[in-house]
Amino acid sequence: MTAAAVEVEDLVMRYGAKTAVDGLSLTVEAGSVTAILGPNGAGKTTTIETCEGYRTPQSGRVRVLGLDPVSQHRRLAPRVGVMLQAGGAWSAVRAVEMLDYVAALHQNPLPVAALAERLGLGSCGRTPYRRLSGGQQQRLGLALALVGRPDLVFLDEPTAGLDPQARRTTWSLVEDLRRDGVTVVLTTHYMDEAERLASYVYVVDHGRVLTSGTPQELTSARAQNIISFQAPAGLDTVRLTASLPPDCTVTERPPGNYQVDGLVTPQTLAAVTAWCAQVDVMPEHLSVAKPTLEDVFLDLTGRELRS
Repeated sequence: MTAAAVEVEDLVMRYGAKTAVDGLSLTVEAGSVTAILGPNGAGKTTTIETCEGYRTPQSGRVRVLGLDPVSQHRRLAPRVGVMLQAGGAWSAVRAVEMLDYVAALHQNPLPVAALAERLGLGSCGRTPYRRLSGGQQQRLGLALALVGRPDLVFLDEPTAGLDPQARRTTWSLVEDLRRDGVTVVLTTHYMDEAERLASYVYVVDHGRVLTSGTPQELTSARAQNIISFQAPAGLDTVRLTASLPPDCTVTERPPGNYQVDGLVTPQTLAAVTAWCAQVDVMPEHLSVAKPTLEDVFLDLTGRELRS
């Protein structure tokens, strides 16, 4: 295995007049868990599908485990596990039959029964795929990606629609893969998931990489801390901001929930509580927190809801 399990250089993918991926470059180190984060329509899935060999690059270069995922797909396929966002099994096939079939395509598959049991599929093994719940279909998709003992796994939204117990089980499996030296590339909308699992993160939007680094690097680069508290809705945030150091801003979102962003010091905290005392307001649930990966993500991609 090469030092880089995945190399994408200046990838461009267009659908008619729409540019889905616009000169995107990224590198995934072997043995790492790399998360690709971005809003809907950012180009994540198109990039992943190109790395999987389902799409041919219109411009740029893609190499997966040192191979071209399109022209050398037959050599690459036995070494790569793919979990799609949806589908991946025939409508009428029973879950365990599908898992047995995929396992038989590999030389040294994982024990099917043990894998199915770990992912909570034991009780529904004889149920046709179309009758499985959304969470069961998602867990079967994960099992299909892992049963062949791949060197590299692509997981596209692996915990979407899963209950908390199934999410934790999936996280545990990903952590086991990392310990075993398997490279994992995942996309997710859950920032806590990326912060827990990923050793490296790319944030993309409009088909381009906005930033990258370890979760710790990305959050520490945002030097500001956050003061949050609850109080009656409609406080004068302009007056509160004026009482604070110049680099601080105050927002109310949603009503009754206030957030002070800036280089928070003990003096800043004292100024917030002093102002609340002046206007006879008791700040409830007041806390000081360091920025999370979600804060970084929203700062880069915007906080407005997209259509």
